[in-house]
Amino acid sequence: MIKDEKNYNIIVIEDNLGDFFLLEEYLNERIYEPHVTHFERFSQLQEMAPENINNFDIIFLDLSLPDKSGTELVDEVLQLAGNIPVVVLTGYSDFSFALKAIALGASDYLLKDELNSVNLYKSIVYNIERFKNIIKIKESEQLYTDLFQLSPQPIFVIDAETLHILDVNKACEELYDFKKEELINQSIQTIFDDNEIDFDSHETIIKQTHFKKNKDEIITEVKYNKIIHNGKEAIIMVSNDITKSIEHLNEIENQNIKLRDIAWIQSHIVRAPLANILGLISIINDTENFNNKELLTHLNQSATELEKIINDIVNKTHDL
Repeated sequence: MIKDEKNYNIIVIEDNLGDFFLLEEYLNERIYEPHVTHFERFSQLQEMAPENINNFDIIFLDLSLPDKSGTELVDEVLQLAGNIPVVVLTGYSDFSFALKAIALGASDYLLKDELNSVNLYKSIVYNIERFKNIIKIKESEQLYTDLFQLSPQPIFVIDAETLHILDVNKACEELYDFKKEELINQSIQTIFDDNEIDFDSHETIIKQTHFKKNKDEIITEVKYNKIIHNGKEAIIMVSNDITKSIEHLNEIENQNIKLRDIAWIQSHIVRAPLANILGLISIINDTENFNNKELLTHLNQSATELEKIINDIVNKTHDL
């Protein structure tokens, strides 16, 4: 028989020495060199340092020990085990409780009366690999939760069918001034008008007007995508507040309008009095013994008009 040469570190908590020796024999049949640590009491596991427990691959637990048993035993062993699978060892008389232990968090159960080397080895391999996958899923879920909650951009999770809000992150609460519980199960139309967005369209980035809790308007750039959330089709909507950017662009546009106005004044209005002044100077130069008060009056009017226009330009420039 070919034996598994992997190094398995196994804890067996069993007060019946006969059951323990039989289990150890089954392990040796399938595993080349199993490293087995045997405890007869719960307190012995409790005395082990957490970092040492983490060096083990799996724990086999009898449901009835001299110092602890039942639900309390399972709960406390699971707490100490952390990310290590716990397999319950039980007889037919405790079969119903073994199922309860699974509900509490135990990875699997084995009936002592049906135990053999094949079942024991399969249980070890299966539960170790299964628990690794469970840990990966938990880590993935935690990563999603961290990315969701720590994102600086407000994020809504919306039911694709009802358009009710399923979840929001912290940034969402801060931007819209709602508490999470005030938004959950409310329609997404709580924050924007009806029919303003078509989630079935191919456009994934749009500009919207949203409303905060106090009804203040904000302009947002919205990105959305469909996902599966808790087994249901949902929509993730990311909202980016661009109100200040829009206001800044409007200010720039207003300045550009004023600059165009100044340029038009310089190119059109200034020309008229300036042309008048140049024309009057030309007449004066062509007239011998010039002593015409009327021409001087026109010259003075044009100069005054030009001064006013220049002052207007200065004032408009100062406003910018």
